[in-house]
Amino acid sequence: MRLSHLPRGAVLCALACSLPLHAEEAPDPGSIIVTASPIIEEAAARVARTPGGIDVVAADDYGDKLAVSLRDALAFSPGVYTQPRFGQEVRISIRGSGLSRGYHMRGLTLLQDGIPINAADDNGDFQELDPQVFQHIEVYRGANALRLGGSTLGGAINAVTPTGRSAPGAEVRIDGGSFNTLRGKAAYGYADDRGDGWAAITADRSDGDRDHGARKSLRFNGNVGLKISETVETRFYASAQSIRQDLSGALSEADVLHDPTKGNFVGDQARNIDSIRLQNRTIVQIGGGELAFGVYYNAKQLDHPIYQVIDQKSQDRGLFASLDLAGEIGGMAAELTLGSQARFGRTVARQFVNVAGKPGAPTAYAIQKAETINSYGEGRIAPVAGLWLIAGGIYTHGERQIDNIFAPARSGDADFDSFAPKFGLLYEPAETVQVYANYSRSVELPGFGELSQTPAGGAPGFTPVGAQKAWTAEIGTRGHRGIAAWDVSLYRADIRGEMLQYNVVAGTIPAATFNASKTRHQGIEAGLDLELAPWATLRQVYQYSDFRFRDDVQFGDNRLPVVPRHVYRAEVKLGTDRFNVTPAVEWVPQGAWVDYANNKQVGGYATLNLRAEAVLRDSLTLFVDARNLTAEAAVGDIGAVVDYSALAPSAQAIFYPIERRAIYGGVQARF
Repeated sequence: MRLSHLPRGAVLCALACSLPLHAEEAPDPGSIIVTASPIIEEAAARVARTPGGIDVVAADDYGDKLAVSLRDALAFSPGVYTQPRFGQEVRISIRGSGLSRGYHMRGLTLLQDGIPINAADDNGDFQELDPQVFQHIEVYRGANALRLGGSTLGGAINAVTPTGRSAPGAEVRIDGGSFNTLRGKAAYGYADDRGDGWAAITADRSDGDRDHGARKSLRFNGNVGLKISETVETRFYASAQSIRQDLSGALSEADVLHDPTKGNFVGDQARNIDSIRLQNRTIVQIGGGELAFGVYYNAKQLDHPIYQVIDQKSQDRGLFASLDLAGEIGGMAAELTLGSQARFGRTVARQFVNVAGKPGAPTAYAIQKAETINSYGEGRIAPVAGLWLIAGGIYTHGERQIDNIFAPARSGDADFDSFAPKFGLLYEPAETVQVYANYSRSVELPGFGELSQTPAGGAPGFTPVGAQKAWTAEIGTRGHRGIAAWDVSLYRADIRGEMLQYNVVAGTIPAATFNASKTRHQGIEAGLDLELAPWATLRQVYQYSDFRFRDDVQFGDNRLPVVPRHVYRAEVKLGTDRFNVTPAVEWVPQGAWVDYANNKQVGGYATLNLRAEAVLRDSLTLFVDARNLTAEAAVGDIGAVVDYSALAPSAQAIFYPIERRAIYGGVQARF
């Protein structure tokens, strides 16, 4: 739910919050907010105080979908590029973050309830975020993630779970449909004067839309809040995941177009994750502001048979603190944010010969240690009503160490220190209309996916890769006037040392990483909603991505592969909140480049989807979710290579198909 998606009263309140109010001046929220959740309203107020692209997506926005991954949840979040590979495996990129990373995720900070779930080396596994348990998802694009300790090009995604106060009572949901898909959810929340609690158990299984793509998972998410006093509250969070995913693998372009159900059975490739997260956050209300602090612990075991069997056991610990103050300086409204996050991780990384998906003879053994500390500050001042000036920055310290037990000569370590400033302004020329601009630096440190590389015919070990740094300029506007609500940003990022990857030998050796000299990412992130009639609403997002080298010795000004230049999605909701039908389209008019040499480009595509929702009574809802109704076959995602024309036919399996035609349905009951 973008700012434009909030109920009209909530929009007015959120924009009004762009000027801080003293406690004695604060209006009664109940007199302004009628239908919006107070927690989501608080997130919308943060949008209204930020000079850049932020998006708040409420769970209701994708409640009538089979939300398997963040692609389903963030389909209408401006600037978020998502493409499925198989199952819950998707590519997620903002402003070209992790552009050519063909596995897991890089360039984005993932958080749950404001606490990082990325490993200490900043690499992340988004499969551990289950969209069906969240109350809302906050997307902070680029340097707008500073308040969450984000320093990367892409920014941050923060998934927020309900509490016993925001979601009291019981909820049961069952979804299912094509490919023997079946999903279930049971949740319960309780609150009294002293505290509250909320817990959910979710389960999921499916044969997948491709051969060797079956998946199953069992997850728990819960939290307990204790009200220590009128000004102090502490909350304990716990989550556990058991995820089993067979990997269908990449295909040749011919197979994608003519046999997209095909999968790879060689080596019984899979990604199996068992993880647990424990965290605590304490909030203290102080005069004119809020102090928050806490700790967390993440433990994960990864069993990952691919070209070899990857066996990793990791533990990550962290602590964080932030201070938000609001008041006046010389008669001018002012706000201050200070904070720091420290993450420490240790991974025991082993590899074995893949014997039909089971570990054979050991081939690699290393201890990986990481430390990342982000300390940030931001000041905001309003010299005149309706105008905010913002300045801040984030200091990043990182340490990476690989102790290679099997090949000590291939051990290594690296230290990184960098400061990334941010400057911005936010102007409100009229009620419910904002214009903003910012100029910022981003710093992205390499993780073990980049620092531990496997040369052809060799053993994995430390490989020097530098940090990726960029200066980004952004201008934009958001608001609501008449029948239109919009959220539009234009950005340009000049990058040095962009971490790019390419497949060495597809399917047998992991992609290699190098630092490019100079690259540029620029584009448009746009969302526009139109209330055509009381019974018809048009929602649409458009993304233009112009990513390219700049005077590169080898590639000149070639375009970067993987992300297409244009992506457009639209849907028309016809009906009422009690019953509605929503046809939708996704259109990629021109496919992406496949290689850095720009010798191969895939074709575009358009898919037609349809959803329907019926609220039989306030506590019972039915939905149908039909996808790719015309059975379009096309390339969705790509594993980048240097020069496609130089590949042997056996090495051209670097493509992933879009989702096949499918029909799902579900029922949700609250009581």
